[in-house]
Amino acid sequence: MRSSARSSSTASRSKAAIRNGRLFVLAGPSGVGKGSIVRRLVAHDPEGLSLSVSVTTRAPRPGEVDGVDYFFVDDDAFDRMIDAGELLEWAEIVGHRSGTPSGFVEGRLAEGRDVLLEIDVVGASQVRERVPGSVLIFIAPPSMEELQRRLRGRATETEERIKIRLEKAAWEMEQRGWFDHVVVNDQLDPAAAQVAAIIEASRTDS
Repeated sequence: MRSSARSSSTASRSKAAIRNGRLFVLAGPSGVGKGSIVRRLVAHDPEGLSLSVSVTTRAPRPGEVDGVDYFFVDDDAFDRMIDAGELLEWAEIVGHRSGTPSGFVEGRLAEGRDVLLEIDVVGASQVRERVPGSVLIFIAPPSMEELQRRLRGRATETEERIKIRLEKAAWEMEQRGWFDHVVVNDQLDPAAAQVAAIIEASRTDS
């Protein structure tokens, strides 16, 4: 079994060396579980997927580590990155801004590595325009009621901000039609497995 896994990993690296890398974008409403799915994907395919770490102006949540979960910067630093053209995409979220450093993504793709982005729907629309061939995967909640429960369960925001996030989520759900794939995150393991299957199928087609 281990020998087979090593063989598969070697084949994957060899394939990466002879093709261009592909950009995979996971987007969806806040609280839908994108981060949990991303962690599963990277843990199961650490050599095949490079996770791009976003830059954000919001304060760290409990347990988040600078440079691992996000690069936490102030508004002035974020403005400088925009002016210097250092962001592949960026968007206003709820009370803060987040974006993707372009250098990391462009470098990995040029090396033939696949890159995984976890961003919001507005950012995904920018990537769709700027990176032809990127694979856009929308992560949807099983229901808006469940999304509301998850947002409140995080206990990291005021009731007013949760209301704003839910209003934005309703708009984001309307955008899922232009994504390449839609995955409903009802239970984490099946949802992560479905996204992993989409990524593998996309690699085969490239």
